[in-house]
Amino acid sequence: MSPAIELHGLTKTYGTRRGLDGLSVRVEEGEVFGYLGPNGAGKSTTIRLLLDLIRPTSGTARVLGLDPRAQAIEVRRRVGYLPGDFVVDGRQTVRECLTFLGNLRGGVAASRIGELAGRLDLDQGARIKKLSKGNRQKVGLVQAFMHEPELLILDEPTSGLDPLVQQTFLDLVREAKAAGRTVFMSSHIMAEVEAVADRVAIIREGALVALDTMAGLRARSFLQVRVNFAGAVAAEEFAALPGVSDVRAGDTEDGTVLTCRITTPQGIDALVKAAAHHTVIGLHADSADLEDLFFRYYTGTEPSHV
Repeated sequence: MSPAIELHGLTKTYGTRRGLDGLSVRVEEGEVFGYLGPNGAGKSTTIRLLLDLIRPTSGTARVLGLDPRAQAIEVRRRVGYLPGDFVVDGRQTVRECLTFLGNLRGGVAASRIGELAGRLDLDQGARIKKLSKGNRQKVGLVQAFMHEPELLILDEPTSGLDPLVQQTFLDLVREAKAAGRTVFMSSHIMAEVEAVADRVAIIREGALVALDTMAGLRARSFLQVRVNFAGAVAAEEFAALPGVSDVRAGDTEDGTVLTCRITTPQGIDALVKAAAHHTVIGLHADSADLEDLFFRYYTGTEPSHV
């Protein structure tokens, strides 16, 4: 089975500015693939290269086993695409627009368009130019999903959508996966990717900085621990423990509050044994959420609240 998307050393430069830097990624058929990064990281550039809307400076891309440049018509026939900025003729009604776009693909049943529009609470009689950004985004989602493509390429798909419609969108992604289709979804919203993605690639400044399953990313997380001691303790006593880092101690009226980060199971054991030499009156531990982990990948620094 060939991959749905395969990139090798994909590079794109704009004069002296680099958009992508030697990107190599493989997306398997039937998976939901989250493509994450801050604004300007190269997400939209990657998608435009996949669809031959722009050309690479070097490297190669294959979509459904096809060359996006030499076999552009076949690629676009088999792909559903939602650009980051969905623009269509504002004079048309929603129904006229979707019917026209469906006819370009050889015809899409009105019942299929109506089903999707109904689920997204989209008024087909409204004129495009009078729609809010969120409702224009709904039109973009319908046109991407309506012909049941083998591969969905979605660039910031929930931009402007209210929370209820965002959930409907996630349901559509799950249904596409259940039907054996592939979804390549760029985003900077962690929660929506976490809800549906099998694997995630994170890019920063045009380069790949992480590629893993959601489970694998969670395994890289850590515990943020706070221990309340009845008496005074020194941070130095805990700073050298294996798997324990960022140790800080502060005096209070009741004793000392010590905070630290634990990155391994051995660190938990070491901290508990060291704390047992003192009188502990409180203990609290929080798992770092994926937003914290993504922040570290996005910026190369720690979140300010950690």
